[in-house]
Amino acid sequence: MSIKIQQLETSRGSFRVGQAGDPAAPALILSNSLGTVLEMWSPQVADFAAHYRVICYDTRGHGGSPMTEGPYDFAGLGNDVLAIMDALDIRQAAFCGVSMGGHTALWLGRYAAARITAIAVCNSAAKIGTAAAWSERAEALRAGGSAAMRQLAETAPERWFTEDFIARQPEVVTEMQEILAGLDATGYAACCDALGQSDLRDEIAAITVPTLVLTGDADPVTTVDEAKEMQAKISGSELAILPASHISNIEAAQEFTQTVLEFLGQQ
Repeated sequence: MSIKIQQLETSRGSFRVGQAGDPAAPALILSNSLGTVLEMWSPQVADFAAHYRVICYDTRGHGGSPMTEGPYDFAGLGNDVLAIMDALDIRQAAFCGVSMGGHTALWLGRYAAARITAIAVCNSAAKIGTAAAWSERAEALRAGGSAAMRQLAETAPERWFTEDFIARQPEVVTEMQEILAGLDATGYAACCDALGQSDLRDEIAAITVPTLVLTGDADPVTTVDEAKEMQAKISGSELAILPASHISNIEAAQEFTQTVLEFLGQQ
């Protein structure tokens, strides 16, 4: 990935941030899914950077970004994005996120519309999973530490990718498992807290920024039906369904890149 990575000091801590493209171009911020880091955007960076100033970052609790104990919430995760923008002197940006990053997109579209020109909400939902399930996972990770993270990584592929992709691209799957296994259990658990408590289903109808809702036709985590529900509630939003499971920007990389670029190009 042709990207310059730095530790960026912000008003909310030191974040691991990558940049690519012309600094004078319109800004596009990319937000990782739970259990990944900014390198998940490797398939998109070059194509996106041909048109935009691309900024990707490790979400709080992940990689080289702040490891505060939590619990986190999406107001905090959204304000982290605004702090990164401020530190880079970016007044407005488009925002694209997968899963947890897509939920951050919804929060920004609802509560920081003056700073956000468009959002791509990918493989996400206005309410992801159940509070009980997220609480159970968070408690297990806090108790089990690194061993629990390794165990979680063993079962991640079935949630992330189709069986066909796992068979075709085992090295990609293994690399992502290793990244997940090496993440900080406390930071990951704090993000689980945020996902467990956040419910934007009654709020997304107030989103007025241009919105793309993108999902995978085989996504078992955030389903096509949930994507359709969001698209129906957000006035003027677009819906795209790709041949992929949950991490669609990797499994259907070319289709993902083209779909997001076409959407952003209309704005």
